[in-house]
Amino acid sequence: METALRIVDEDGADALSMRSLAQRLDSSTATLYRHFGGRPDLIAQVIDRMFGEAGLSTRELGATSWQQACRTVAQQMFEVLRRHGNVARLLLGQVPMGPNAMALREGMLAMLLENGFEAELAALSYATLGRFVLGFAIETSAPEPEDGAASSAQFGRVDPERFPATAAAAGAGALGVPIEDEFAFGLELLLQGLSARAQDRSSPR
Repeated sequence: METALRIVDEDGADALSMRSLAQRLDSSTATLYRHFGGRPDLIAQVIDRMFGEAGLSTRELGATSWQQACRTVAQQMFEVLRRHGNVARLLLGQVPMGPNAMALREGMLAMLLENGFEAELAALSYATLGRFVLGFAIETSAPEPEDGAASSAQFGRVDPERFPATAAAAGAGALGVPIEDEFAFGLELLLQGLSARAQDRSSPR
């Protein structure tokens, strides 16, 4: 798994195959088929290896508020996906079902249910949190990630008569902020929205 993850990190998601892994291990594809059902199984296990690297303990998360637990999960997974940007693209269209991913999902859903979330809201909340993190992670995995300082400078040169609102925001330093700041801001908005929804669902009619 470590070698497979290294292939994805170094050469991209499309470079990972049973053949490329066998070559890197100086082995044979026949040997690998004793351990994996094929490339989809290999990819699923690479993804789960990455989940394990986040080092998230559902027991420790359960000792905090649900908001802090969601915040910690989102931040940790974002950092792991930034380190393995090519793996982020493997997650598109995938539902992680490996043991690490399942343990995290189970722990988070149980915690949300214990905090008054209905089953549907708990599931939607966890899924939305995951897609939020994945979207930002894919943005940072671009070959040439956006430079916040360069973007801010570009916005600072717009014509204030044609684009007064944009010029005002640029003058306040509100455009071209680092993606880490955008991630933190969006995460807090998401958590506030979930809090409001959970309170609304639990309020007596």
